[in-house]
Amino acid sequence: MRILVLGFSGYLGGHVARELRALPGVRFFGAGRGPAADLAVDLATVAPGQLAERFYSFAPDAVINCAGVVGPQAVSLAEANVRGPAVLCAALREAAPAARLVHLGSAAEYGPTGIGERVTEEAAARPSTLYGATKLAGTLAVTSSGLDAVVLRVTNPVGPGAPAAGLPGRLARQLRDLGPRGVVRLGDLSAHRDFVDARDVAHAAVLAATAAGPLPPLLNIGSGRAVPVRELVHELAHAAGFGGRFEEGAEGSARSADVPWQCSDPGAARTTLGWSPRHRLADSVSALWAAVRAEPDREPVH
Repeated sequence: MRILVLGFSGYLGGHVARELRALPGVRFFGAGRGPAADLAVDLATVAPGQLAERFYSFAPDAVINCAGVVGPQAVSLAEANVRGPAVLCAALREAAPAARLVHLGSAAEYGPTGIGERVTEEAAARPSTLYGATKLAGTLAVTSSGLDAVVLRVTNPVGPGAPAAGLPGRLARQLRDLGPRGVVRLGDLSAHRDFVDARDVAHAAVLAATAAGPLPPLLNIGSGRAVPVRELVHELAHAAGFGGRFEEGAEGSARSADVPWQCSDPGAARTTLGWSPRHRLADSVSALWAAVRAEPDREPVH
């Protein structure tokens, strides 16, 4: 089976690539902007016809799209999260119409929900942020494409490789640089989030790409459990051996204020793919901390 992964050098794409490389009977191809890509491409700028021409030589049986951005710039969000999936679908319809497309969406597409609610795929999508709106537009491009396609609506991924653009990755690096003592100032940590391990997300994407028969257009990928963001912070402090102090009240993200509760029901993914999370939050945070500690030494600050 020939599987091509767009965004293979990124956070989630990297985990997908590692799982596919170890899977017997799969020939893996990486696509993206990095120099190590088998297919050098930027979905934000490539023309559909150009991408289709490149797809012909790879003849993929499945494509997993992990490419995208989190913002905050409106133009880059629209280019990567809206134009990118639309161009990808157009190219696949021309060059590989029988290929399975697995696209990574976001639970941010749902927007605000009731406190205590576990959102299913049938819930209305009412994103409250530009990021969520662009991810929803990308989802609509995929689900209306006529392709054999499924969108995995991922909750908050955490685990090794988490980038500094998000709270887990940023805080892990702060704690590494600060040492065992000190003060860390954070925003409001009372919002509840459904954290899912990045390695579990990758496993879901691989299962979806290799599953026999048609799949539903949408599948939630989450833990099914919402916890206060404060719990993640304390778990990370424990893993890091941090004995300092956290001060809440700094300016936080608009999304946390607009969406105090987020929790997805992953029951359909369990039924359809046989998927369920394999890592607890403490496992994810410990793996994140170990990866951050192992990062190459940085240049000294002068």
